[in-house]
Order: sequence, then structure tokens, then C-alpha cells
Amino acid sequence: MVHQIISKNSTSTPSASRIRIVMSRGVRVLAMAAIVGTLASCALKPPAPSVPAAGAESPLPPLTATPDSVPTGPALQRPGSRWVPVRWADLPGFDQDATYEAWNAWLKSCERPPAAFKALCSEVRRLSLATPEEQRQWMRQRLQPYRVEPLNGSVTDGLLTSYFEPVYEAARQPGGAFQVPIFAPPPGLNARQTWYTRRDIDTRPEVRAQLAGSEIAWLADPVDAMILQIQGSGRVRVTEPDGSQRLVRLAFAGTNNQPYRSPGSWLLSQGAIQDATWPGIKAWLAEHPERVQDFLWSNPRVVFFREEPLTPLDEQFGPKGAQGVALTPGRSIAVDPQSIPYGTPVWLVSSGPVAKLQRLVLAQDTGSAIRGAVRADYFAGWGAEAGELAGRMKQPLQLWALWPK
Repeated sequence: MVHQIISKNSTSTPSASRIRIVMSRGVRVLAMAAIVGTLASCALKPPAPSVPAAGAESPLPPLTATPDSVPTGPALQRPGSRWVPVRWADLPGFDQDATYEAWNAWLKSCERPPAAFKALCSEVRRLSLATPEEQRQWMRQRLQPYRVEPLNGSVTDGLLTSYFEPVYEAARQPGGAFQVPIFAPPPGLNARQTWYTRRDIDTRPEVRAQLAGSEIAWLADPVDAMILQIQGSGRVRVTEPDGSQRLVRLAFAGTNNQPYRSPGSWLLSQGAIQDATWPGIKAWLAEHPERVQDFLWSNPRVVFFREEPLTPLDEQFGPKGAQGVALTPGRSIAVDPQSIPYGTPVWLVSSGPVAKLQRLVLAQDTGSAIRGAVRADYFAGWGAEAGELAGRMKQPLQLWALWPK
């Protein structure tokens, strides 16, 4: 679940290592460990002449160079977009991407594959330890790239923004600085009906009475609590009553079904700020503490959470997106599912003040603010550095869907 909070702009450009801030080596190692049983007997070689036994996986086709001919197939129509076939050579930077980083995300998609890709997942798994060149050769053989356009066929740049998973300190019980509750869904919450607003929760005793006992943990900063809700999930290091600490994930579990309104846009409309990045907003709030409550109430939408344990493997991935699989830092995006179906591999190109991206990603999430044919939200990872990147990214976008032939 994703929402855009603010208009993001900046003139600084991070180094390439910072753009990959969340693509740690541990992700690849742990993901490989999770599938070692599948890969133990697999090799990248031409198929044997014998026929596979019933129920056995078919061998990979020979990975040979495929001519990049001019596409002759028709454009594909989606409910919210038009896909135009193109050559692989039309994808900027395709031969330079470290595609093995995206394979972790593709393996996750194969846990809940869309029907169009289900037959390819056994090959995707066996290519996990292949070289980027072998992976690219396989994609050229199996997939056709399509340029994603609006339904009217206009070729215009879309919009790329970014989101992340915040990490905060929390307490299991209120006390000291920890006075801001994070709630599980209250009893009787109906997903099809609007519930009370954020202001109602803060000011009406009868509403708080309905939430009594639904507190999961307590944060120290109400603005951090709003950021957690806007991003849709987060990690908290909870101090238990006995003083012990443990890291858990707070995963999206529902909302009050009130409309989302951007608090950053509200500040802009008030003429309060010109820098609508998170650093700019927090600096303004620090100077105007008397306006914090109005800032919070400008967004009536409230998100409720459920607590999930974090295993060592879980820590290397993000929360589950709308596809139902864990997000991979730097390789998962949120899209409008009317434009691009979940589980689709996508070639993403974006150049702006925050990052230059030419990479393979997987469409695995969505959000109420992610609407339109050429629109994506880039999952940056977790923690402060990912938050800094996500808080400033707002730049042009081009997308190519990679679809089975």
C-alpha cells in the first residue's frame, strides 16, 4: 500500500552506491539459500536428447543469440494503457544492467505468479545463478518488450516517485516520550464503510474507547506515526515491559477509508513552505510546533497495522506488496494495475536530479496515488537513507513491459 505525501525536488545527485543503498549482498546470498534445493541439480546447458520424466521440469532451451528484428506484432490494449511492441535495442541501457539483482524480485513473483508467467517460473529459478548476459539472452528468447503508453497513444514522459519502509524506536506500553499509539484494526471495522477521521480519533473520547486494547506499540513522534501510515508499513524496535528489545514489522492491515490528502500539499496551499521535501517539512514543523496538529489533521486517512516477526531472511526484503510477495529493494515498483499487471517484469528508465535509473524491475505493488499508464513508485528499501532518497524523488519516467511471446 503506497501513498505519495509530498512534491519532491532536489538538485543533489547521490553516488551510484547510494542509489543501490538497499541492494545488499546479503539479499542475494539469503535468497539463493532459500532456493538452493531447486538449484542444486540445475545447470545452464542445452537440453538432453532424452524426454523428461512425467512431472519433471523441462530443460532450458539453448541460450543462443537472438536476432533483434523489427517487431511486427500488434499493440496490446490494457484497461489503462496501450502497449506498443519495440526492439530490445530500443531499451536504453539494457545490456549494462546487473540483472541478477532483479532476479531476487522475479523469484518472489514466482511465489504467486500471474497466469501469463507461470510456465516460465521453472526457467527463472534455474537462471538465478546465471550471468547477466545469459539472463538477457533468455529474456530475448522468451519475452517481447512493449513500450507502455497512455490509451490515446501519446508518447510522453510519466512520473516516478519513491517510497520506503521507515524504521523507528517504539515501546510496548506508553511512558516517557512514547505517547503516540499505533493501532491494529478496531473491532467491527468494515472495509467498505468510512470510519472516523484522524481528528475524530484524537479528540473524541468515544472513538478512542472503541480503539482501547488495539494499541500495538507507542512511538515518540506523531509526525513519524503519520509517515509510517503514509508508507503503509515499517519496522519498529520495540522495548518490552521487561526491558528486552526486538525488531518487528508493522504491516498494512486496513484503513478508516477516509480519502488520502497530502499534508505536504496542504502546507504548500497554505503558503507555509516552498520546499515540500521531508527535510523541508520537518524543519518548518520544528519552527512552528503550534501548527503540528493542524498539519496532522489535514490528512483524515488513518492506516491500521498488524505485527509480523522478522526472520533473518525477512530482514533482507521489504513488506509484502499488493501482489502478495515481499518487495525487493531497488527492484520492486508500485504501478497502476490497470496499466501493468502485477508480476510483470518492466524495464524502467528515469533520469532526474535524484537518480539515473536504467534497470529491470518487477511490478509488485500499488497505491491510491499511483494512477496512470506511465506511473511508478520505486521501492527504495528501509531506514533513514532510503527515506532520504524516497523523500526527494520526483522525476520523468519511461516504462517497457516485458511480456511472454
